[in-house]
Amino acid sequence: MQMTKMLDAQGLEILHEGHRTRLKWHRLRKRFADPLFSAGVMAEGFAAGASMELDLRVRADGGFVVLHDEDLEGETTGHGPIAEKRLSDLRDIRMQGGDRPLILSEDLAAMLQAAHPAALLQFDMKDDYEAIGVQGIAHLAAQFQEIAASVIVSAGSFDLIVAVKEKLPHLLRGIDPTDKLYGIRKADGWKAVEIELRADLRGPTEPDTVYLHWPLILDAANEGLDIIALCQDAGKRVDAWTFTLKHPEAGFSEAEWGNFQALMALKPDQITTDEAPATERAWSRRMAG
Repeated sequence: MQMTKMLDAQGLEILHEGHRTRLKWHRLRKRFADPLFSAGVMAEGFAAGASMELDLRVRADGGFVVLHDEDLEGETTGHGPIAEKRLSDLRDIRMQGGDRPLILSEDLAAMLQAAHPAALLQFDMKDDYEAIGVQGIAHLAAQFQEIAASVIVSAGSFDLIVAVKEKLPHLLRGIDPTDKLYGIRKADGWKAVEIELRADLRGPTEPDTVYLHWPLILDAANEGLDIIALCQDAGKRVDAWTFTLKHPEAGFSEAEWGNFQALMALKPDQITTDEAPATERAWSRRMAG
């Protein structure tokens, strides 16, 4: 029975000591070998009820394209800053590797209609509020006002998340204070990190989920600060990003296993990974001895 579970791992979640930790597919990849931001993988995740993440970059016309970098080079066949491109400029551009069109924000609403009720799609906004502005927020409102599927909008820009709350109050919201907290730790120590994080949790973004770099979580725990418990006590979920096995078929190295065990002991609500099924299988193998 245990072997069957290992073989059938869908990369959706790990159950441990009564706690459910979802495995989120980073950049719409179920496996690292999957193409970046694949509509096919997204459809598979929607059918399975997966938690998935995609990145959004703002265009010159206020719409968005599913890409991580600020320039088209590297991820696509195009060239130049995305912020200078309009919808018509992107229609003929393809993703690197395979003849795949870019996923545009105008496409997402239709795709979301096929989502399993348990599916969760994270829109990780890579631009700040100054870049996106009123026009970009209005575009999001127009595209996703009627969406019933579970969408969570996240950003490092708290001003942007407040603007999303005002225009799209039905969507879940997430904040990522990681970079800020690293800076505070370096300058003022862990007590200052705790004070700042508590203020963020009470702040105007009213987040559902807090996204935190997993080494920051473990470093804090080693110093006696349980960041996950702090957030959960305030009614927030925690996503620990991004834990990806270096050799997925081989499973955890000893160092990876030590870190993953320590992370799971803190009971995160979600772990972001590029190797979701392999992580679930590797966990099952280790727990089976």
